Amino acid sequence: MGIFKAAAVQMRSGTSVERNAADFERLVREAAKRGAAYVQSPEVTGAVQRDRETFHSNLRPEESDLIVRTARGLSAELGVYVHVGSTAIARADGKVANRAFLFGPDGGLIATYDKIHMFDVDLDNGETWRESAAYQAGAEAIVADLPIARLGLAVCYDLRFPQLFRAEALAGAEVLTVPAAFTRQTGEAHWHALLRARAIENGAFVIASAQGGRHEDGRETYGHSLIVDPWGRILAEADHDEPGVIVAEIDTAQSAAARAKIPNLKNAREFTVRAVASEQAVRRKAS
Repeated sequence: MGIFKAAAVQMRSGTSVERNAADFERLVREAAKRGAAYVQSPEVTGAVQRDRETFHSNLRPEESDLIVRTARGLSAELGVYVHVGSTAIARADGKVANRAFLFGPDGGLIATYDKIHMFDVDLDNGETWRESAAYQAGAEAIVADLPIARLGLAVCYDLRFPQLFRAEALAGAEVLTVPAAFTRQTGEAHWHALLRARAIENGAFVIASAQGGRHEDGRETYGHSLIVDPWGRILAEADHDEPGVIVAEIDTAQSAAARAKIPNLKNAREFTVRAVASEQAVRRKAS
């Protein structure tokens, strides 16, 4: 659809929404100054806060949320697409959404996306997360059709579910977005491999803004924001966990070219799975 510059903003959000909003604004302005037409921030831009009581006391509905208000104003002032990777939003039903927001260059809200897959895991060294205890999971994938590109929306742990990105690619997404707050442990092991895999298998660009470093609440995130092309090549990387901005040129024609070379989206076939047990396995089960 076109050629444009995209920016991934790397943050180290703390417990103060006001301070995070100021950091977010500074980094978005830097990205726009470097020529970015699209700017993405990481997951939980608004606050990284483990304390449940404080977390809930800071919640606001989207119409009065500070990060949402800041993003809307910046997009209109700077004339760029501003994609808040996610922030915690109080829903009308009393539940909480881990919600992404995409604003157009006129400040208008184009799309929202509620994170679908909840990070409920038990890692090594006693690291445990139960995201479903804080958030209501979303149930709808979103592809935003923009003049510059078709964007597929996702958040962090969604990255481990390739069927989401395949569905978005089949719906026309040329750019897949994965704002994240990957833990240091999982990031060191899987971040680069998963992002490059989603790009390669879907013939799409992947833009992934990350949280990075040790946060005020004690959490450690991996950083290493990435922009990957449809052939799996890394176009830009923050090769550290410090706050900053990376920028790369996106040419959506490269997505079409990659899909023409390796037409796996067209060549996919429906199939069934049949489990077959050996005689030895059957005897073991019987005994």
